[in-house]
Amino acid sequence: PITAGELLCLGSSVAFSGLFYYLYRRKARVAARIQEAPKLRVDDDLPALVSAADGRCLSYVALEGIVLPAKATLSSHYHEEMQGVIQKLLLKEHRLIWNSLARSW
Repeated sequence: PITAGELLCLGSSVAFSGLFYYLYRRKARVAARIQEAPKLRVDDDLPALVSAADGRCLSYVALEGIVLPAKATLSSHYHEEMQGVIQKLLLKEHRLIWNSLARSW
């Protein structure tokens, strides 16, 4: 015979497994969209492309172009030929979506 405590543990285990699988699949879809993102060059055509897009917004694009350092480039200690820069500004756009259940943005 199965006790109520065992049923409770089994039910909560299945519920948590389902929740974590749902979250995993959601993040996997986002990662797949990022991997399939089109690669655009930073040039004079980019502003025209953004203004022609639906809602003046490009979702999930990879920008490629020349980066100039603010002060000096960073050199790798392990590979002398590799250089890099530190990104100082990160622009993250947050969209507001109406939640009808909570009646809030």
